[in-house]
Amino acid sequence: MKAPLVQLKKINQVYGKGEKQFPALKHIDLQIREGEFVALVGPSGCGKSTLLRIITGLQKASSGVVNYKGAPLKGVNKEATIVFQTFGLFPWFNVIENVELALADRDMPAKMKTARATEAIDRVGLDGYEMAYPRELSGGMRQKTGFARAIVAEPELLCLDEPFSALDVMSAESLRGELLELWSEGKLPTKAILLVTHNIEEAVFMADRIVVMDKNPGRVIHELMVGLPHPRNRKHAEFQLMVDQVYSLLAGQTQPEYLEYGTAPGEPGITRKLPDVPIANIASLLEGLIEHNNKDVDLYKLADEFGHDSDSVLMATEACELLGFVDVKQGDVSITPLGQTYAEASITARKEIFAARVKRIPIFSWLINLLSSSDERKIERPVLLAALELEFHPEEAEIQIDVLINWGRYAEEFVYDDTNETIYLE
Repeated sequence: MKAPLVQLKKINQVYGKGEKQFPALKHIDLQIREGEFVALVGPSGCGKSTLLRIITGLQKASSGVVNYKGAPLKGVNKEATIVFQTFGLFPWFNVIENVELALADRDMPAKMKTARATEAIDRVGLDGYEMAYPRELSGGMRQKTGFARAIVAEPELLCLDEPFSALDVMSAESLRGELLELWSEGKLPTKAILLVTHNIEEAVFMADRIVVMDKNPGRVIHELMVGLPHPRNRKHAEFQLMVDQVYSLLAGQTQPEYLEYGTAPGEPGITRKLPDVPIANIASLLEGLIEHNNKDVDLYKLADEFGHDSDSVLMATEACELLGFVDVKQGDVSITPLGQTYAEASITARKEIFAARVKRIPIFSWLINLLSSSDERKIERPVLLAALELEFHPEEAEIQIDVLINWGRYAEEFVYDDTNETIYLE
């Protein structure tokens, strides 16, 4: 095996100071070797993008070592480039000018920069559009411009941060195929590719090795060698088996209630975050399970039927599991009697069932108790935010308030006045 291009040893990322510290990444060990296409998958909030920034030197880890080609990485890695989810093109520059920006700090004649940019544009199939402006391009063509800008600098490590998620289905599929073609035929001036994605099928379709992460805190829980020849067929049993395996690792299995729920803010133990998922997705998932006549269903098959990406399905499953509507075991999900009752109930009855279940979750009942103990039965958002920031990173605390408000409104437990940012108990 070739020597590692990138090697991470015991990487930890902690935000905050003193007593208000929030671990984002914990004990990450990872290697990326020359010739590898590695995919990093995991649920939202597991720190995939944070890890990508640490690998490229855009962010310094709280502790641990990042080695590049055997030497400690100091500052930004000039041998690595990133293609982001958003295109990041300057609208006042045409395609070739946007691509040439990657060479702005290179000491080379202007004609050579133009020649290099033209070659990169040809490689990604945008020849003929050199003088076009971003407004004239489709989403897929704008992202191709982003790829051309990334490879024109001839990076040794090409990092892709959800590069296809902002595209429509057809454009994303086309661009995946074209990128794989360039990589497999040696037409990319790069030694390794690291793809960050929450799309499990995308990872299995493209990567040689899949690194699976989990959250709270972000950590590596498993690595899988894909081992399927290219081009890969999503309908083949081996492909579906690999997808199912990744889903199984991410979904885990239903734990006893006291473990699933966690503890209330301020109490010993871990406060369980509410999944940031629309109520409609919870109902859609349960209705889909009803159609399977109460049989266990593979999560990856449910994702196809659900019409959402794997992250959305996993989040909806987590919410249903927390509410007692489904059981999960080894990547299979089954609806519980309570979940079936909810799915078949009227609108009003669904609200009553939801309210009864959500009040059992410690973080939600904690908020109800805060409201009940207040003289005016209300709490202002900044006050609630300050309390939750003792448990979560500030960004996560904001998300949790929004989820609490959405779930509380649906359950008709409290109302929220956005004009004065105040929650009132019903």
